[in-house]
Amino acid sequence: MKLSAPKQATWIVAVVLGALSLLGSLTYIAVITPYSYWLAIVGLGALILGTLLEDL
Repeated sequence: MKLSAPKQATWIVAVVLGALSLLGSLTYIAVITPYSYWLAIVGLGALILGTLLEDL
């Protein structure tokens, strides 16, 4: 299996999702707080897919 660095856009999306997840878990934001766990999972999944797939 050949791993590659994720593209910059994928990395930025993952970092934004992770930051929103952290913000939602530390403070109460009505839209973000209930989904903070899933935002972290999706951000991590984007980084994993960006590493495994060459064009992502």
